Amino acid sequence: MVSVESGQRQGRTAHRRSGHTLRRRQALADAAAGMSPGGTAVPTDPARIARFRCVIYLCGAPDTDLGTARKECTEYAGGFGWEITDVIEEYMGLLPPEGRDGLRRAVECVQLGEAGAVLTAWRSMISPLPQEYDAIAREVEKAGGFLHIRDSGRKREERKP
Repeated sequence: MVSVESGQRQGRTAHRRSGHTLRRRQALADAAAGMSPGGTAVPTDPARIARFRCVIYLCGAPDTDLGTARKECTEYAGGFGWEITDVIEEYMGLLPPEGRDGLRRAVECVQLGEAGAVLTAWRSMISPLPQEYDAIAREVEKAGGFLHIRDSGRKREERKP
């Protein structure tokens, strides 16, 4: 760099880090590399490092092809690195959530700790009614998980006035 005032070239500015900061940064780098503070490798226990697990729930009318929705949800979960513990498909139409055994099984997967989330393609697969959807979401959250909707990215038809 050239200083406007003196016309002389300036050198790099020295970083002023304390010894504590340097040791902390080194410890973080060592931990990320799997090294203990003493310089030896930290044994990794595969049982302790588990991938996040989800259950895919799909629901449609009796003559509906859920193959595309299943593929999209599977790819979506893979994009997050989620392990899929189960894929539950129901062909019940738009029955209330209480009347669907597959949805009940998906929620039970979270309650039993087999999955941390219920993943579905569209919100309407849970319920088109906000009150019913919210009740299922609360039930999953109470069990320690979450309900996740994968938006298919399909363009919705615009209504013309």
